[in-house]
Amino acid sequence: MADDSPQLGRAEAEEPLAQAEANPAPLTDAAASPLAQGELPQADLDLLLKQAEDALASVDAASDPPIPPGVTQFRFEDFVGAPPSAESATLELIRDVELDLKIELGRTHMYLEDILRLRKGSVVPLDKLAGDPVDIFVNGRLIARGEVLVLNDNFCVRVAELIAGENVRAG
Repeated sequence: MADDSPQLGRAEAEEPLAQAEANPAPLTDAAASPLAQGELPQADLDLLLKQAEDALASVDAASDPPIPPGVTQFRFEDFVGAPPSAESATLELIRDVELDLKIELGRTHMYLEDILRLRKGSVVPLDKLAGDPVDIFVNGRLIARGEVLVLNDNFCVRVAELIAGENVRAG
């Protein structure tokens, strides 16, 4: 696109600057300048308006240069995961994953002196009754409720209810 606006040479552009440096205007005369009073010549206004329109047009124009011959545009490929394999999807994959599992029989509040008096065989009252479901926490998150059983002289917990979507934290 050709620009028909007059171009100033370097010497012509520096001349007003040199004059301004030689005769600096006092700060109080800033309101009296032709620019502040709107007394700019119409030709200068037209030139500034044309330059502003050209600058806006260049921003709106397509800024991508044409691709040189022999060069292809980069394309992102779609990432598609492989379907799960039934033979490799076993519990062996998560055998080394560590989880913090807590089973909460109940809660209580005790003074420190009462805790220090606890001995083998002491009874600690809890806020749940015998037979009430226990809470099962994994990594501090309530995931299930179950019941305590004794099987072959071992305590076990049978999961009775899975909790999904609740943000209840232990503690």
